[in-house]
Amino acid sequence: MKKILCVTYRSWATNIYNSLSEALPDYDFKIINTKEDFELSMVYDFNPDLILWYGWSWIVPDEIIDKYISLCLHPSPLPKYRGGSPIQNQIINGEKISAVTVFKMGKGLDDGDIISQLPFSLEGDIKDIFKRMSDLGFSATFDIITKGYLLKRQDHTKATAFKRRKLKDSEITIDEIQTKSAEYLHNKIRMLTDPYPNAYIKCNDGKKLYITKSHYHD
Repeated sequence: MKKILCVTYRSWATNIYNSLSEALPDYDFKIINTKEDFELSMVYDFNPDLILWYGWSWIVPDEIIDKYISLCLHPSPLPKYRGGSPIQNQIINGEKISAVTVFKMGKGLDDGDIISQLPFSLEGDIKDIFKRMSDLGFSATFDIITKGYLLKRQDHTKATAFKRRKLKDSEITIDEIQTKSAEYLHNKIRMLTDPYPNAYIKCNDGKKLYITKSHYHD
């Protein structure tokens, strides 16, 4: 029986892991779905044949990468949009189509060899986007586990990288209201619904008004 360790703290990734566990009863799955529940020692204790780090935001030690086959899922058409907050950075830049990319982890940031890359729409609310990611992530990973995989090197000359967005980046500023389009502001609001820090405006009384739903007309 092959052993698969699944590590995350994101609900969409937990959905993938649970679906894989149900679909592959002959495999031994160990699922970690909070950062607090994860300890490095459990990797060595479980000694998995494969580790999935979907939605994990912390650096994986080199000794783990060297010893165990480790796969990551990044919601962007790598090598584009490497780094943090890929969904938000794509939406705010006006992208309409992204991709669920599963890659073999190396020692650089999102630069490992690609195994699978499946396109999906960035339209709709975050929960809609997460559902598409979960469905495609399950499909891609199921095939990887049951059928094997080939590796394709990323074209590093086409790489783009973005930083993780901070809490202050959720503010809709007066300058944005005066200079940005309705579509831009709508995108900023919809990409920052829970579980992300919601979009907000600072009011005259010093309070923040959070905006979690919007629509606009042409």
